[in-house]
Amino acid sequence: MHRKLREQESVRAYVQIIHRALQLSEAATAEISPNRPIIVSEYRTLQALVSAVKQGCSRVSDVTGEVDISLRLVSFLEETKRQTWLNMKGVLSNALLAASENLHWPMPVDYSTVSPEHRKAFEDAFHLLLDFQEIGEKLHADEDEYVRKESLYPIQALVQPLSQRFKYHFEGPRQTNKLDKPEWYFTHILNVSHEHRFFFDDVIQRLLVSTEFSDVDAWREFTCNLLPMLSRHISRTMPSLLSHPPLLAHTIYQALAFDASLREDGFSLSGTLSGRYADDIEWKGIHEVILGRKEWFDRWVEGEKAFALDRYYEILGAKDAWTITDDAAESEDTARSNNDIRPTVSARQLKSLVEQVTDRYSPLPNFTQRTRFLIDVQLPLLEGYHGRISSSLDAFESLSSSLVSAVPGALGTTSNGDTWNRGIMRLCKALVSARYISIAMEVWGEDLFFLELWTEINLKASLRARAEIHPSLPNLNNLATDPPDGTIFEELVQQYEKLVTRTEDMIVQQVCTEVETAWKAHFTSQGRDSTPHSDVSISPTLLPALSMLSSHLSVLRRTLPRANTNTVYRRIGSHLNTHILQRAILYRRPREVTDAERKALRRESELWVETCRLALPDAGDRVEVPWRRLVQAGRVLGADDEAWAQILKVSFDDLGQEEWEHKATELIHGAELSREEVRMISRTREDCTL
Repeated sequence: MHRKLREQESVRAYVQIIHRALQLSEAATAEISPNRPIIVSEYRTLQALVSAVKQGCSRVSDVTGEVDISLRLVSFLEETKRQTWLNMKGVLSNALLAASENLHWPMPVDYSTVSPEHRKAFEDAFHLLLDFQEIGEKLHADEDEYVRKESLYPIQALVQPLSQRFKYHFEGPRQTNKLDKPEWYFTHILNVSHEHRFFFDDVIQRLLVSTEFSDVDAWREFTCNLLPMLSRHISRTMPSLLSHPPLLAHTIYQALAFDASLREDGFSLSGTLSGRYADDIEWKGIHEVILGRKEWFDRWVEGEKAFALDRYYEILGAKDAWTITDDAAESEDTARSNNDIRPTVSARQLKSLVEQVTDRYSPLPNFTQRTRFLIDVQLPLLEGYHGRISSSLDAFESLSSSLVSAVPGALGTTSNGDTWNRGIMRLCKALVSARYISIAMEVWGEDLFFLELWTEINLKASLRARAEIHPSLPNLNNLATDPPDGTIFEELVQQYEKLVTRTEDMIVQQVCTEVETAWKAHFTSQGRDSTPHSDVSISPTLLPALSMLSSHLSVLRRTLPRANTNTVYRRIGSHLNTHILQRAILYRRPREVTDAERKALRRESELWVETCRLALPDAGDRVEVPWRRLVQAGRVLGADDEAWAQILKVSFDDLGQEEWEHKATELIHGAELSREEVRMISRTREDCTL
C-alpha cells in the first residue's frame, strides 16, 4: 500500500511538472510580440524550472538508482524548452518575412526603390530579431549545443521562402526534379547566391554594423544558410544514386564543380557564425555530404574503377588498337615532349583515359581520397598496359626463334604483305606504345597536381604506409620531413623504359639475324662464284641482304621516333659491321683474297653504307659512322699502286701511334682500325709479300 501511494505521488509530481512547463511555454510564446520590446521573463522561469528538475532528478537517480523515468522527464522538458525558443523566434521571423514582402522578397531586391516606411519596417523587424538572438546567446551561454548550431536569425528567416521554392522545384513531382540532372539544383543555389549578393553586401551588412554581429559577413552567412537545402536533397536522393554508378559519379562531379565555383566567388566559413564557433573554419564543401561517408565514397571509387577498366578493355579489344596513328593531334606540352613519336591507337586512347580519370578526382581536396583514386583506378590501367606489351614481347620471342612470326592478337595485324617486315612492325608498335606512355607519365609527374600529391604522400604516415607496399610507386624517403625525390610516376616510367630498351634489343637482334642469314648465302657463294663483276655491278647474291636491310631501316624510319631510330640503327650497323668484317676479311688466311675479290669487297663495304644512306635520307654523314671499320678495311683491300705501298709502309714500319693514326687517316680516311688489324687485312691480299 505504501509503495502504491509513493508511486501515485511520483506520478502526480511528474504530471504537475509537465503541466507547469507547458503553461510556461505558452506564456513565453505569448510574451513575444513584434510590436513591443522583447520580454523573456516567462522563458527564464521555464529555463529555471528545467534546470531545477534536472538537478533534482540527478540526485534522486543517485539515491534510488531509478534512471529511466528521470531521463524521460528531463528529455521532455529539454525538448519543450527548445521548442519554446523556436516558437518565440518564429513569431519575430514571421514579422520580418511580412515586412520583407514589401521589398518583393525573395525576388532580387532593389532597395533604392523601396519606400522609407517599408524600409523602416523591414529594418526594425531585422534588428528586433537580432536583439532576440543576442538575448538568446546570453541565456544559453552555458549550452554549447544552442550556440554552435545557430546561424544569424534574420537571415534564417529570409531563407525560408527560398527553401520552400527549392522544395517546390526539386523535391516534388515537377519536371525540374530529375535524378540525372543534379546540375539544375546546384546551379539554382549558385544563382540565388549571386543575384542576392549586392543586397546582402550593401543593405544587410550595414544593418549588422552597430550590433554584436558586426564581424559577420552578411553574404557568406546567407550563402551558408542556403547549403542545408543541398545537403538535405543529396542525402534524400543517395539511396537511388548508389544503385546507378554513372549518376552517382555525375552528381559528385557536379558537387565538386559547385564547391569550386562557390570558393571562386569568395565563399568560406570565415565571417559566419558557424566559423565563429567552429574548431576548424575550413569549409569542406557540399561534396563532403557524399564523400564524407566511407561507404558512399567506396561505392563511387568502385564505379569509377569499373568504368575505367571497361573502357580499357574496350580500347585493347578494338581492331585498330595496335595501328600506328597518322595524325599528330596533341596538346602543346605533350607534343613538345613526344617530339616526332607516332603512337598506336591504344596508347593514345589509354593516355586520354588516364587523363580523364585525373580530371574526375583532381577537384578532391582530400589527399587521402586522391591517393585512393591513384592507387585503385589509375595505376592498374598503366600496370595492365605494361603487362600487355611485356606478354606480347614474350610471345614474340618464343615464336621467332627461326622464322619471323606474328604475335597472335597481341600487337595487332599489319596490312604490309612483306614478310620481312611483319615481325619488325610488331616490335615497333610495342616500342612506340611503351615510349609514348612513358613520356606521358614524365609530363604528368611534373604537373603541379601530382607534385602536391607526391609531397603529401611523403609527409603523411597513413599515405606513406599505402605507398610503401605498392610496387608501382617509387621508394619513399627515409624521413617524412625530407623533400620527395623524383615524381610519383618515376617507378612506372623506369618499367616502361625497360620495355623500350628490351624492344630495341629485340629489333636489333631480329634485323641482324635476318640480314646475316641473307648475307651468309652470299658469303658462301663467293668461293664458288668465278664470274667477274664490273666495278659498278652488284653481286646478285648480295642483293637480298641489302634489300632486307634497306626495307627494315625504312620501316624503322617511318614508325619510330628519330631518337630511337638513330639508337637502333647505330646498334644494327655496328653489329653487322663487326660480323661482316670478321667473317669476310679478318678471319681470312694470308694471301687468300684474290685481286678480283678484294675489289668486290671494297665495293660491297661501300654498298652497305650507300644502302643505309638511301633508307635513312635524313641521317646525313652520320650514316657511315657504324660502318667505318668495314669501309676502312675495304679501302685497305682495294688500294692500288702508290696508295697500297704507303699503307704497307705506315702499317709495318715502326712509327709512333700518333703518327700512325695521322698517316692512316690520310690513306683510308680514318683510324678506327688498329695497326694490327690493318696488318692482318693487308696480309690477306694475295699480292702482300710481308
